[in-house]
Amino acid sequence: MVVYKKGAYIYLNIYVVRPGDSIWPIARRFGVYPDSIIKANSLNPRESLVVGQSIVIPSRERAYRVKAGDSLWSIAQKFGVSVNSILNLNNMSSSSAIYPGMILRIPEKSKNYGTIETNGFIQPSTDENETRIVINAAPYLTYITPFSHHITAEGGLTPLRDETIITVGKNNRVAPLLSVTNLSEKNFDTELIRNFLNNEKAQNNLINNMIDMMRKKGYYGTIIDFERIPPEDRTKYNRFLEKLVARLHPLGYVVGTALAPKTYDVKAGAWHGAHDYSAHGRIVDFVIIMTYEWGWSGGPPMAVAPINEVRKVINYAVTVIPPKKIMMGMPLYGYDWTLPYTPRGEFAESVGNREAVDRARRYGVAIRYDEKAQSPYYNYIDEERRQHIVWFEDARSVEAKYKLVSEYGLRGVSYWVLAKPFPENWQVLDNMFNIEKVIPAQ
Repeated sequence: MVVYKKGAYIYLNIYVVRPGDSIWPIARRFGVYPDSIIKANSLNPRESLVVGQSIVIPSRERAYRVKAGDSLWSIAQKFGVSVNSILNLNNMSSSSAIYPGMILRIPEKSKNYGTIETNGFIQPSTDENETRIVINAAPYLTYITPFSHHITAEGGLTPLRDETIITVGKNNRVAPLLSVTNLSEKNFDTELIRNFLNNEKAQNNLINNMIDMMRKKGYYGTIIDFERIPPEDRTKYNRFLEKLVARLHPLGYVVGTALAPKTYDVKAGAWHGAHDYSAHGRIVDFVIIMTYEWGWSGGPPMAVAPINEVRKVINYAVTVIPPKKIMMGMPLYGYDWTLPYTPRGEFAESVGNREAVDRARRYGVAIRYDEKAQSPYYNYIDEERRQHIVWFEDARSVEAKYKLVSEYGLRGVSYWVLAKPFPENWQVLDNMFNIEKVIPAQ
């Protein structure tokens, strides 16, 4: 696959499986070890590949004998590759030791699109699951955001069991952010946020409670995700953000907001009207534009984040928000719809990348790719003879989104949500970008 940047051709080894393919012939074709492909994609070598499945092929490699005084960082600098790429290729962890005479496999020079910040939202589950998820994603994250603390009518914050996420994240140089929402049992609560934005005492209480929680738990900053706000409260929301930033910045905290995707300054509607792109771009440190859910569980089948629609949103956003304040939302999930789709009927099942590929294998169907949406999909018939369509994300679709980040010079990306395995995403990200770390190395 060939892309163009700054006058140089950059080769990204994303391979789409063809009929009759298996790992070993593909490895020979690219001149790499089969184990490298298996590890990079977390494949089970006993399972067949799926026609249309995209897999990441590690770059060609060379051997290097470690010398006295070498470190992983100095070796990475010597060959112009990332430390993570050396660790991955040699099946090592960040705590692994090297010694003179040791032979390391060095990947081909990484193709670099620059440095970005990344954020991953995560929903608390169990200590074991949280630890596994955070450690696996940590090399590729700037921030991690446990979702979420909900505001109360008086400006309080509901509790969240986020201690493991914060501790494991900080131990792996991932800065935790405090997520604050107006969620209630009614989903995003319009009445709650209306009353809050018209209550100065509640706002002051919330800010005080946020500062207290960030100090106690060691948060690096906050992301405000207020949704379904009455449009007439747009200015009041902006004023609250100004007050929040004025209190948090002198204490060294960063402030971000989550914004609904739109292609012009929509001023009506609870989902979009109160989200003032221009004001947020001026007030806060960064915004996360939630560029996903075009295809959603209760809606008609389509790609979750079609690149053509995402581009329209970013194209507008950069005209009113500094690009270096924009983090583009990226979904790490897809949906499986039962057909025929009927409004207010059966909701689609959320599926991860690995689940989607496994399901295609189980039903013996090929994965197709929509060039306009830059998203994979397939159809299958289940045991009850019901028809389904699955839209999800793969290495090709995330690569297309990362190119958009580079094209517009954005601050980075924010993932919803860290939960289900998608190793190819991290490989593509690592191949294209350096990841900013705001927690210094020990």
